[in-house]
Amino acid sequence: MVKEPEVLIRKYSDRRLYDTSSSRYVKLDDIARMVRDGISVRVVDGRSGKDLTHLVFTQIIVENAREREIALPIQLLTQLVRASDKATHDFLTWYLDSTLNLYEKAQETVQTRLSTAKNAVASPLDFVRNLLAGHSLQSQAPSADAEELEKLRRQMQELQARSQESGRRARRGSKPKPKRRRQPSK
Repeated sequence: MVKEPEVLIRKYSDRRLYDTSSSRYVKLDDIARMVRDGISVRVVDGRSGKDLTHLVFTQIIVENAREREIALPIQLLTQLVRASDKATHDFLTWYLDSTLNLYEKAQETVQTRLSTAKNAVASPLDFVRNLLAGHSLQSQAPSADAEELEKLRRQMQELQARSQESGRRARRGSKPKPKRRRQPSK
């Protein structure tokens, strides 16, 4: 996994925040937007170089909760207040990191499945062809469904051939020959 570059923000004694990568002063909202956009941000004290990232992120959370009336669950806040000793703090940090990682993986899975579903809707023939090709790669050993799978492949090829023929006719401007109706015998 490629690690993206980190944006360094310097916090000065007058509470101003300076983005060293874009050479401009920023606000807490700007830092929050960077984080939401997936940019890695680190905030340091302008004089001492001490890492203040967790303090600034906490301030962003508090400001958001105040402005938008969005608050963290009371149970989580209670545990954060109780986590004054190092062991509890370390455990809570590990637990939250693990939970957030699981959440991110679930989000990625949902996005992948949504993308697959969109592709299936946009191009159903390609989706079925890929699906069948994937199944044939997975089942190297002969199975009871091999015959049915082969039948589906043939039907798929027939549909594709019909679709291509129909497309050729449409480009040439010719119409397919109408089928003759049989007259009922008297």
